[in-house]
Amino acid sequence: MKFRSTCMIASALDLIGDRWSILVIRDMLLHHKTTFKEFVACDEKVATNLLSSRLKELESLEIITKNKLQGNKKENTYLLTDKGIDLAPIIMELVLWSDLYVRKYHPEMNTSETVSMDKNAVITNTKNQYRLFADQFKNQIVK
Repeated sequence: MKFRSTCMIASALDLIGDRWSILVIRDMLLHHKTTFKEFVACDEKVATNLLSSRLKELESLEIITKNKLQGNKKENTYLLTDKGIDLAPIIMELVLWSDLYVRKYHPEMNTSETVSMDKNAVITNTKNQYRLFADQFKNQIVK
């Protein structure tokens, strides 16, 4: 891997700082998406070649895992690892920052009820809900 500098922020951004990686993580963490088809259907209209590249990169960084379902061995499914789940605070901070500063430029932007809630409670709840979802989903994965 090639890093731009020794700065911790720049180094993290070198790994996950592109818009598609963060949106894939968002879709997995908040919307429990698991398949290529589900990711392609996002409102942001990611190109399939970019999505494929990002999924491979996130897998190589051990942020996600790629699996096959017992009933469908053709389609890949993806789950966040603990490393991926631990990005929840960053996703939450982006929600809060966007609500506070971006709404002025984009008033049609979604509204999130989490903005008025306790941030730490929302993060903990989001992580716990995803782990519960992933544990249930893992029962369908080919071992």
